[in-house]
Amino acid sequence: MTDLIKQLTIDLQSKIETFKPEVEVRDIGTVIEAGDGIARARGLASVRSQELVEFSNGVMGIAFNLEHDSVGIIILGDYRSIKEGMTVYSTGRIASVPVGNGLIGRVVNALGEPIDGKGPLQFSGYRPIERIAPGVIARQDVDTPVQTGIKAIDAMIPIGRGQRELIIGDRQTGKTAIAIDTIINQKGKDLICIYVAIGQKKAAIARLIATLERYGAMEHTVVVVASADEPAAMQYIAPYAGCAIGEEFMESGKDALIVYDDLSKHAWAYRQVSLLLRRPPGREAYPGDVFYLHSRLLERACRLATEYVIVPAAFEGNEAQASDAVDGKVYGGPLSRHDAENAIKQMETPEAYKIVKRAGSGGSLTALPIIETLLGDVSAYVPTNVISITDGQIYLENDLFNAGIRPAINVGISVSRVGGSAQTRAIRQVAGRLRLDMAAFRALAAFAQLGSSLDKATQNQLNRGQHLQEILKQPQYEPVSLEHQVIVLYAGTNGYADQVPLDRMRAWEQDLLRFMDTGYPEIGRKIAEEKRISEETERQLKEALEAFTRSWVNA
Repeated sequence: MTDLIKQLTIDLQSKIETFKPEVEVRDIGTVIEAGDGIARARGLASVRSQELVEFSNGVMGIAFNLEHDSVGIIILGDYRSIKEGMTVYSTGRIASVPVGNGLIGRVVNALGEPIDGKGPLQFSGYRPIERIAPGVIARQDVDTPVQTGIKAIDAMIPIGRGQRELIIGDRQTGKTAIAIDTIINQKGKDLICIYVAIGQKKAAIARLIATLERYGAMEHTVVVVASADEPAAMQYIAPYAGCAIGEEFMESGKDALIVYDDLSKHAWAYRQVSLLLRRPPGREAYPGDVFYLHSRLLERACRLATEYVIVPAAFEGNEAQASDAVDGKVYGGPLSRHDAENAIKQMETPEAYKIVKRAGSGGSLTALPIIETLLGDVSAYVPTNVISITDGQIYLENDLFNAGIRPAINVGISVSRVGGSAQTRAIRQVAGRLRLDMAAFRALAAFAQLGSSLDKATQNQLNRGQHLQEILKQPQYEPVSLEHQVIVLYAGTNGYADQVPLDRMRAWEQDLLRFMDTGYPEIGRKIAEEKRISEETERQLKEALEAFTRSWVNA
């Protein structure tokens, strides 16, 4: 017994001698005001702007206002549990969300927490929700199309990978429908989609997710939700969280598409927290930096420049890691390929080497922000801001929607600043004629009621425009493949539909595509593979259309 006590004494003495107290430095503050999703704290002397803070009950917040004697905090959780006198700690971290392939097919909130009941997320790491957009040198031209499956958009308002294309219009004019159809059309393709729902009703979000599941689109989609009943702070950070998820795919060399539905509600949420924190209001009561709110978000969408490395000629594969480079260099920037070729020429045996793409480079993030207007007023503060930030806009008109033209796109004032460089050659071959015909139709439409006094050529032009307008109509959830778009638009612009009654145009289009798929499948296959209409394909297409016209008229 004595020996045991002696041994315990020795062990205890050894522990005391080797004990080193750990000192943890934490920035601490005290809540002096709380309510309506915000809190004000005194202390936190070293806290940084946008830094995460933690209240003593575990609720997180973001340091939003750094004032002389206090810090304004937006609360990311149940703000009703935050009381005056509570302790708040700085964390030294910026708000981050989990990212990776494990998020595909999942529904998460603005903090990246799963809310779909499918268990924990399998993610590869975290990304801060705020980051500086890639610089000019890190980008490359937008020249690869995003096939939306919507004829009017793919033909006349093309969207490229890495572009920012605004969808704008009044409520209930089909803005979300265009975004959802675009997501559905990516099934089986190489584009990962992120849908960010901001300030929407939970019932509407549930219906949307059910639609994506019904059409198999959740297999390539991540849904980020900040519903109408969540704090304004959650609605404020949701787009940035979705963008961080998309950037992970982009910087892995993949192509991603993100939909912000919608940025009007995002601006409202930002205005709410800003007014609660007593930031000086400006035009329409928005704070002065509301432009920066959206510009720093949308500028993060881009197409990253492809980087190259030089490897031995015997190297297998089309992509290599930076560690595989024989000269230890990665060639990036606008002249990356040119620089790599010059480097090979200067080597002793140039034929012993080749240039391959660096794995993970050349990815893209395409943004489709949505803005809701009031009575078609695109000159309001937020719409004009976002129009000036984006690379074009798709304008949906209430009158067209009510007239039964779906999608209700006003192609006259809708524009894509990327233009034909983001179209396949096949679409470009038929779209040029389509634009001219539709422009002439719009110019003559005002005189349509004076039909008796119009000459034959004008009447023919009006007739062609009416038929093309019917061709551009498209039901929701029915995206059209590239080859089918080319066939239908070629037939329309070359007059094969001019004699079809307008009320039978939908049946004519369905019968034409069925006829082509069964009788002439090689034409569609060639267009899909070659992405162009060769002279031989055009000859075969004309023969097929003439045969269809004879059979359809006689039916």
